[in-house]
Amino acid sequence: MSIPADFRRVLEAGDPDWTEGLNPKIYLQFGDHLKDNLRVYSVNEFDRIYAQIRAMPSGTKEKQMVSRLYLGQSMKLEIDRDGRIVMPIRQRRKLGLEQGEVLFMGVGDYFEIWKADTFETTVGQDAADWLGEQPEGFDPLSLVGGL
Repeated sequence: MSIPADFRRVLEAGDPDWTEGLNPKIYLQFGDHLKDNLRVYSVNEFDRIYAQIRAMPSGTKEKQMVSRLYLGQSMKLEIDRDGRIVMPIRQRRKLGLEQGEVLFMGVGDYFEIWKADTFETTVGQDAADWLGEQPEGFDPLSLVGGL
């Protein structure tokens, strides 16, 4: 699967070991809580999450579950010179990605990988439904403080 060039630049900047000529590394998360998508984190962002999980109180059910969902269901991959990653078959099957088009959606600290038709029937429909519930002239940025 080819990672869009704009996303690759961000991932390069987020890999502390990357320099010109090296291939950047990423973390692919496939946890059960994600349902119909995969998440991709830069090395720096995944390290930040890892540190937060490690700081949780030891021996708690919450730490165990978060560790399993985020750390246990993530894998470090390398983007090749052509901007591609080889996603293991288990993760491709999770999304039904053996064939067909995928969609990349940047959402701030990470990006999501969706099967294109699944995206339209879930995220696309959710957004349309939510916007339909808002008053006339509603601006979603009105929800962001300080704008």
